[in-house]
Amino acid sequence: MLVGHRTWAFENKPKIVATGTIGGPFEGNGKIPNDFDTIHGDLWLGQDSYEKAQKVMFEEACSKAVEKAGLTKEQIDFILAGDLINQITPSSFACSSLGSPFIGLFGACSTSMEGLALASLIVNSGHGKYVLAGTASHNTATEKQFRYPTEYGGQKPPTAQWTVTAAGAAIVSKEGDGPIITSATLGKVVDMGLSDPFNMGAAMAPAAVDTISAHLKDRNIEPSYYDYIFTGDLGTIGRNIALDLFKKHSIPVKEERFQDCGLLIYKEDQPVFAGGSGSGCSASVTYGHLLNRMRKGEIKRMLIVATGALLSPLSFQQKLTIPCIAHAVSIEAGGALE
Repeated sequence: MLVGHRTWAFENKPKIVATGTIGGPFEGNGKIPNDFDTIHGDLWLGQDSYEKAQKVMFEEACSKAVEKAGLTKEQIDFILAGDLINQITPSSFACSSLGSPFIGLFGACSTSMEGLALASLIVNSGHGKYVLAGTASHNTATEKQFRYPTEYGGQKPPTAQWTVTAAGAAIVSKEGDGPIITSATLGKVVDMGLSDPFNMGAAMAPAAVDTISAHLKDRNIEPSYYDYIFTGDLGTIGRNIALDLFKKHSIPVKEERFQDCGLLIYKEDQPVFAGGSGSGCSASVTYGHLLNRMRKGEIKRMLIVATGALLSPLSFQQKLTIPCIAHAVSIEAGGALE
């Protein structure tokens, strides 16, 4: 099942049998509002903190996926989840009410595909029948922790990105219909010495290119094998850097077939600087918009490469550089997706 050095090939064809996606009010005004199961009109979601609101979003995404799969919470063997907030507390608190065995993950914004890769591994090996993978992010909770509280009103440079308020969850199983998860390539930590928390795209782009290169080499395929390669929130800055790196390393990725979840979720006139970001970005765009396109026949094969900046408030305060990582999961059209 190990192909090459870093890629798992899933011979038992684990499938995404159901998904749940939740968005905030700003996302409801974006490019893909109809691809969310639920759009909230209030950032607070009736809670008294943004962190609690993020917890509720993730609970809703998981519950929606379970409902659409025709299952009960008790039938979920494992939940794999994490987020950006201190010690992944929103995910942990949510899983205390969801009731299934919980495996906590931290890959920053790469958590969506880290979870999907591990869920596929568990299902493919027969160690779980139904495994749920998901994550969430909340703009104001994340901004408060990593940069400045929104109330501060600090200016941001054009390289900054807008943390998405959204949650996405997927249920993986060998039974049922749905898109097939064919392989996963795990990323290496790449640190190019950048330290600006307002320029995540530039920091993460080398990690994305490294993982994509390893995936193509391990599977002995060309980029054209996929209809699209989607990164998980490099934004405009990181995407352009990645395209330059592809040229430098003679990797024939076509610009029109290389797109970014952080650029798909918002309209051009929304003030999101270089694009969207946050762990809920690639999760909600993949499990909503991209799988809907696959269901319509617009996409038959795609590689989702979720990127993550592995900094913390402590490392930033100590003026350390930003190590980054990217995890890739290949998904191919299968049966009907609920």
